[in-house]
Amino acid sequence: MTSPAVPSDAPIQPTEGYAGDISPQQACAWLEAGEAVLVDVRTDAEREWVGQVPGAQPLAWKQWPGMAINPEFDKGIRALGADGRKLVLLCRSGVRSIAAAQRATELGLTAYNILEGFEGNPDAQAHRGLTGGWKFRGLPWRQN
Repeated sequence: MTSPAVPSDAPIQPTEGYAGDISPQQACAWLEAGEAVLVDVRTDAEREWVGQVPGAQPLAWKQWPGMAINPEFDKGIRALGADGRKLVLLCRSGVRSIAAAQRATELGLTAYNILEGFEGNPDAQAHRGLTGGWKFRGLPWRQN
């Protein structure tokens, strides 16, 4: 199976420590083509209250309260990447997913960070979801 073309405005950005940074649009294309597993590394509360991507696999990198590393992360990410498919990791703004992608890579998996995350960075009024992110890009999501 070949990867869909990367949008010209958002090529895969090489990085050190994991496979690279990709746009939300590229991650969605890989997910829809069955070429990658989307792993949502946000907390359970974030997924439930803010929204989630249909088909994403929930596996928190850190858990509330205290934002301690999830002791089940290594076991869970190994299971999700066991078939050798690419893993694309999503968090709120694309920061926690970098750390999670680095850990997945240390475990021998192919992991990418999704730039902008689910909600993107805050705007001048400290509001998220208005300047970037999965939701802002109009990609599939739902909210409970």
